[in-house]
Amino acid sequence: MSEGGEGLSLSVSIVVYRPDLSLLRRTLATLAEAAVQANVTGGDLFVVDNTPAGTSGLTELVEMSKTAFAVHLIHGQGNVGYGRGHNLALPELASHFHLVLNPDVELAPEALREAFDFLRCHPDCVLLSPSAHWDDGRPQPLCKRYPTVVVLLLRGFMPAWVRRRFADVIAHYEMRDAGAGVLWNPTVVSGCFMLFRTPVLLSLGGFDPRYFLYFEDFDLSLRAAGHGRLACVPAVRIVHHGGGAASKGWRHVGLFARSAVRFFAAHGWKWW
Repeated sequence: MSEGGEGLSLSVSIVVYRPDLSLLRRTLATLAEAAVQANVTGGDLFVVDNTPAGTSGLTELVEMSKTAFAVHLIHGQGNVGYGRGHNLALPELASHFHLVLNPDVELAPEALREAFDFLRCHPDCVLLSPSAHWDDGRPQPLCKRYPTVVVLLLRGFMPAWVRRRFADVIAHYEMRDAGAGVLWNPTVVSGCFMLFRTPVLLSLGGFDPRYFLYFEDFDLSLRAAGHGRLACVPAVRIVHHGGGAASKGWRHVGLFARSAVRFFAAHGWKWW
């Protein structure tokens, strides 16, 4: 099979936990449209339901994607975490490319076509990240420099007036000085959309299962960089309806802190 044209094989994994079904419907619809425009054949879609009691209506919703993908619904494992959820699909992967996708992402119609064209032209790129916007049109930085403890506290937990005072520090971390073209070798990229060459993802063993939530994408980015180049490609466009840990309550703050400690212990502490 040739990459980037007829015969291209793509697999996609989406992990859900008590999902917003209306938003997931938009994710699946835009994914299917993008797959058609990219001439994807032999596609496999893995939807992993981490909701302990299952998600009512999910089976019927996922069935709608059968026109573009062979659909696999994985459930019954309970809430095993984000990374471990995606890893449940790994034994079944036989594709050229694998997309790790959030259930709150909408793809532009040409997103996958642009991504595959780029990957075909750059065989040394092992992980592709898109350009993203919030649902109100504001740009959303998905690529970051290596995090520091201070910048994580500023972005995630400080009031707006404090963030404004340290706007330059935050902007540097978010690589807002990178320019408008293709951004090569960002240190870490967001897990909301990670398009891998499948053999590389399999050789990495997927996400580190010790991260229940948060920082598993940062860890995987750093490990992927040992196998080739990372790239953020502006022509690959998405809308990400995401939210930060602090806005989701104290349990998420605790999960964020625990994963941050694990990440820094594994890859090196940087305070400022």
